[in-house]
Amino acid sequence: MSVDVLIIGAGAAGLAAAAELARAKRSVLVLEARDRIGGRCWSRHEPGLNVPVEMGPEFIHGRPEATFSLMQKFGIAATRRMGDRWLARAGKLRPSNRGAMFEEVQRAMEAAGVPRKDVPFETYIRRNLQERLSAEAQTFALRMVEGYDAADPSRVSARAIVEEWTGEGTANDASYRPSGGYGALMGALAGDLAANGARLQLQTAVHAVQWKRGHVEVEGVHLGKPFRESAARAVVTLPLGVLQLPPGTPGAVRFSPPLHEKERALNYLASGPVLRVALKFHTAFWEELEKGRYRDAGFMQSPDALFPTFWTALPARAPLLIAWAGGPRAHRMAGLPGPAIVRNAVSALRSLFGSQCDVEAQLETSYFHDWQRDPYARGAYAYVKTGGSGARKALAATLKETLYFAGEASDYEGEAGTVAGALHSGMRAGRQVLEAV
Repeated sequence: MSVDVLIIGAGAAGLAAAAELARAKRSVLVLEARDRIGGRCWSRHEPGLNVPVEMGPEFIHGRPEATFSLMQKFGIAATRRMGDRWLARAGKLRPSNRGAMFEEVQRAMEAAGVPRKDVPFETYIRRNLQERLSAEAQTFALRMVEGYDAADPSRVSARAIVEEWTGEGTANDASYRPSGGYGALMGALAGDLAANGARLQLQTAVHAVQWKRGHVEVEGVHLGKPFRESAARAVVTLPLGVLQLPPGTPGAVRFSPPLHEKERALNYLASGPVLRVALKFHTAFWEELEKGRYRDAGFMQSPDALFPTFWTALPARAPLLIAWAGGPRAHRMAGLPGPAIVRNAVSALRSLFGSQCDVEAQLETSYFHDWQRDPYARGAYAYVKTGGSGARKALAATLKETLYFAGEASDYEGEAGTVAGALHSGMRAGRQVLEAV
């Protein structure tokens, strides 16, 4: 066997798992289909911008140990997200009461409790929270589950959302950005691997995994040529959307024997769609409107627009706005070409400012990547479908002390759907391998 452990994927989970193993002096080979590390973490540094353009995740929600311990180790600072929140009402931007609204929803959830029998979130709102919440708060909760969790309210588990929103590290906690973007953290992790003797092989698409207890063999294509590698164990960090591809679909990975033990977990998890467009302008024009009324804007929302949420780079000053749509709205735009999606983002931004500014004239360029169409992602991040209690833990379960699983979809300790969840799951998988050894 060529190495002790093969790791499939050099995203946050794969790099974190490799770091655990390499520090313990295990020989590791990380296989990555892309020509870069990071997976769905992708920071672009563009001329004329003093902040990175994140094509994928941007924020750290709360203070997760997995993320902050690595940042401290590598000397990467965390910048707290700042700025006022604005909400479009009756055609005008007004101060948002988002924090108070979320707390109202939390109190109602705590009073109603977790449903004994799981139901879709929209059903839970109607049955359990309708008498406890104003109509505005009900709409807020539904919109938030779409935007924050990238989930369909008619499919997502009410039990999972209630536990997430009322537990530690809720969506109302402070958020941060890693200095230099997530790319800086991924790069530091990769450098740590090299320093500890681990190998990283890019442009290596795995097509097949043959395994039995104590032996794994992978086959695929590296730089256009067939390759084969073997090890005693493997850590699989393929995104949920890739794991769910039917056999024979382009990009699907064939496991032999098949992963029958994972079927229920894969059936009860969904890869939520997200569309994110970064819009770069000639100037930060919104800072000058209405005598500087929006100069310190952090978030601006137009709830009925196709792209309902925009945010700025504050505390950094930059002529950059991020347009965000998740869940059903993102699904509605699935399949549209990139330019059409950018036009929808610009149109949504125009709905925020009306005739105060010619948004199109201010626009310099845009950056967009369709993660749903990305053959190595097939979606943004995972949510639990109705009836799926335990699905994340089942996805994470080791098979015959030979196949280990990591990735944001498999984190079951409070950070699912985030980079912190991916890092934590990778660390967990790495330690499980070491315990087995």
